[in-house]
Amino acid sequence: MAISLVRNSYGKSRVRLVKVRRADGRHELTDIDVDIEIEGDFDDAYTQGDNGKVLPTDTMKNTVYALAKGHPVEPIEDFGVLLAEHFLGAPHARRARVAIAEKVWSRIDAGGAPHRHAFLRAGGERRTAEITAAAGELAIESGVADLLVLKTTGSAFSGFPRDPYTTLKEADDRILSTLLVARWRTATRDEAPTTTWESARRALLETFAEQHSLSVQHTIHALASAVLEACPAVDEVSLSLPNKHCLLVDLSPFGLSNDNEIFVPVDEPHGLIHATMSRGG
Repeated sequence: MAISLVRNSYGKSRVRLVKVRRADGRHELTDIDVDIEIEGDFDDAYTQGDNGKVLPTDTMKNTVYALAKGHPVEPIEDFGVLLAEHFLGAPHARRARVAIAEKVWSRIDAGGAPHRHAFLRAGGERRTAEITAAAGELAIESGVADLLVLKTTGSAFSGFPRDPYTTLKEADDRILSTLLVARWRTATRDEAPTTTWESARRALLETFAEQHSLSVQHTIHALASAVLEACPAVDEVSLSLPNKHCLLVDLSPFGLSNDNEIFVPVDEPHGLIHATMSRGG
């Protein structure tokens, strides 16, 4: 029986890095996770056990720290490009992919002013970037992940089809909560990725808060449209929204009414809705 190796890749995952920049007593903090993956002429390692072409993944980890010492790590898009182009230069590599997730820290307010070297991480939100480099090719995708948002009204879901297994009641006023993931691409390399990220994040939050949502699908369309309108550099945006349900508790067995006040949050199972939107037709 003929057996062939169809595709392969290898790399290093979850390389943790914290970099502190100290200037005039005011410290700047960056906290990132880095994933590295390369593809190329490595078939012999799989088929023959020959490691002669395999750059150790431990070397990849060390490279992240060494390059972080000598270069800025912000914006993460630029640091990702630096890493991807470096690993693409490894012998036998044909494609390199670097994904970076940055944890968002803010300064602690102390005495009415932001502290110079003390920080607070309020939630699980992350800034993300993914860079793919190959000969004559450089693709950059930026985004935000695990942005947990909730609104207590301004959301409905009705008019859906029913079959013998449908038990869901229509709702014209419900809680909407989601763990938002957004990714966007630019037609050309963005020279101000942090400005774009801040504008996109602000557009996502403002639109989520202000839109009257008729479904999560309706909200995704509004969110993606808002990013495209707010960020001229963005050419395409993809969104993923799990519907983190808050279910109305039936208080009638206790002789009590429930006027949209008492809910039970249910993480699983949850709806999961995706969409990608771009400029033009």
